[in-house]
Amino acid sequence: MNWGMKNRLSRIIQPDTGRCLMLAVDHGYFQGPTTGLRNLGATVNPLLPYADALMITRGALKGWIPPETGKPIILRVSGGPTVLKELSNELVTTTIEDAIRINASAITCSVYIGAEFEKETIANLAQLVNDGEKYGIPVLSVTAVGRDMARDARFLGLASRVCVEIGAHIIKTYYCEGFEQVVEACGNVPVVIAGGKKLPEKEALEMAAGALSCGAVGVDMGRNIFQSDKPVAMIKAVRALIHEKKSVDEAYEMYLNG
Repeated sequence: MNWGMKNRLSRIIQPDTGRCLMLAVDHGYFQGPTTGLRNLGATVNPLLPYADALMITRGALKGWIPPETGKPIILRVSGGPTVLKELSNELVTTTIEDAIRINASAITCSVYIGAEFEKETIANLAQLVNDGEKYGIPVLSVTAVGRDMARDARFLGLASRVCVEIGAHIIKTYYCEGFEQVVEACGNVPVVIAGGKKLPEKEALEMAAGALSCGAVGVDMGRNIFQSDKPVAMIKAVRALIHEKKSVDEAYEMYLNG
């Protein structure tokens, strides 16, 4: 791994703890102005001081996030279909040159293992890995799960391992029972969990803690933060859980008092 790649990864996964808190706000590329992100800037900018990195599309970044922010950007570069169509039919929407101009610390796409356009999304990942290796930009691969797909350790381990084999530098996948098997399938490639659908705050904290105990390096959480009744308090609680190794009860108390 070259110096630039290592440097960008160290901006995302904090060297002092070996963990990370990514804030995912890229939902609009297939959901439109979803709840909590209608005014993306008003929601996200107060959360940025507590995130290690921001996962976002180039349009949302340019439209709502000040260039002066010092947070690493994980740039969503795949898309195409919306929730009205077959989500797996994605293509690469953003060039590596634009990612470089944006100063992205990583680029990301979804890979739909088991879906109709599985091969095409794997090809998207391969293209990004090739470009990333050329320019020293790591690739985060999202193991996307459709409505009818299993979310068990066997399936997520398969999906994650495929992404590792193609060359992804970070894996984002769902938490499940037996999650340590998913982490093991990824070898030395760091794993973060997706926050997924909105949960009660304590359940979201329990999910994050469970993933960390199984070997995940952190979370890439969106709706469980920005759709919370108290988004700033929630991201502070998640951060304390990840970086300060607070217990779920301690982190939840922080949320309640935030």
